[in-house]
Amino acid sequence: MATFTRGFGGRRHERDDSRIPPGQTLVQDWPVLSAGATPDIEPSDWSFSIRTESGLHSWTWDEVHALGVEDVTVDIHCVTHWTKLDMPWRGVPLDRLFADVETSLDFCMVHSFGGYTTNLPLDELLDGQSWIAFEADGEPLTPEHGGPARLLVPHLYFWKSAKWVRGIVMQSDDEPGFWENAGYNMHGDPWKEERYW
Repeated sequence: MATFTRGFGGRRHERDDSRIPPGQTLVQDWPVLSAGATPDIEPSDWSFSIRTESGLHSWTWDEVHALGVEDVTVDIHCVTHWTKLDMPWRGVPLDRLFADVETSLDFCMVHSFGGYTTNLPLDELLDGQSWIAFEADGEPLTPEHGGPARLLVPHLYFWKSAKWVRGIVMQSDDEPGFWENAGYNMHGDPWKEERYW
């Protein structure tokens, strides 16, 4: 049975900021929203993998970091109507993980510790659009916010930025993940308000 943590209580932002998508409310904090229990994973126990038609590619915590950690500041938008602007993150671009991975498959199923999944087209993850993030707001990610590592895909609603990320399975078809099976949009563009099917 799924358990859900609290939402947020925010006030409506005056719509004078062009960086806030339609239907969103500006927040200063970072609301915690999760489906299911919060796993507690030590960095030494964490690894990341990409499964393609040719096999499994995997990296340890140290191996992912060795690919090159970068700082990025982005806006994030949750399907539950909150937006946080200018949020600093540290992580490794997905481009670096896919640099030595060959695949002809166009779709990804992202998997997390605890069983969560979400679907993404591969072209939404590459070309500087996504990261495996380890820090936010200058601190290591806490378990409540997806630590030790989460996917960060800031141009889509935040449910696509899977907490406790552990791997990607490449697929030929765009199949729904956890929230998509529950009626959330297959894509999730906040500027188009792609919240639900």
